[in-house]
Amino acid sequence: MKSIGAVLTGALALSASAVTAPAAHAAETGVVIEKLSVNGGKPIVLGTSQTESFTISVTASDDSGISEDLAFLQIDREVGDDYWSYHGTPTCTAVNATTSTCKLTVKLDSGWGVPRNTLAGKWDVTVQLKSRDGDLYNNGGAAKHPVLRRATLSVNAGPEPVAKGKPITVTGKLARANWDKRMYAGYTNQPVKLQFRKAGTTTYTTLKTVYTNSTGNLSTTATAAADGYWRWSFAGTSTTSAVTTAGDYVDVR
Repeated sequence: MKSIGAVLTGALALSASAVTAPAAHAAETGVVIEKLSVNGGKPIVLGTSQTESFTISVTASDDSGISEDLAFLQIDREVGDDYWSYHGTPTCTAVNATTSTCKLTVKLDSGWGVPRNTLAGKWDVTVQLKSRDGDLYNNGGAAKHPVLRRATLSVNAGPEPVAKGKPITVTGKLARANWDKRMYAGYTNQPVKLQFRKAGTTTYTTLKTVYTNSTGNLSTTATAAADGYWRWSFAGTSTTSAVTTAGDYVDVR
């Protein structure tokens, strides 16, 4: 059996107007998609809780105007036997006589939460709208948007204080959400950058790249040359979000 998720909600929140797909035109109907935004143009990043939310927003126009009748927005993905969908009827607000913005806010709940691990990646975004004179537009899920597993990252640098020129050890752990088990687990064999910012400056410099071990842990040594902040930075993957720690200050004497 396929695993299926669906969330039906009204549009309750505004999102930024970042374009995540080119403007689309249904020549046979005259309906034009002026702007499409999913989660404000940022990847949808889901952890393990049921409190996540995101917004799909589309601005469309037609000579006769846009009707709420048959309006439908969906983001979904199918991989093998796994399928998940977040969808619903948006609320459409007229911008002028010919143009409307339709928004759907998806809120995860205890009934339909996060999907399966296999489904992380690029999801299909479906837009269906109807003009007031009866023309129907459907993009067939042609737009794409990433839905990623949330990553967490920790850092600890020491000893503190440390004598100038002596070694310090920087440790940490990279983990990511396991949607199947609703928990976080170490992300193994991943490149993570060790970065340093000298006290009194604003820019971090990458010193080296360290790979996580079989449990997601990180450990390396560096020379203490000046007071400053040490951090780890993970660039993310096609299935997992990027994450950077705050700087851990080390006093060099």
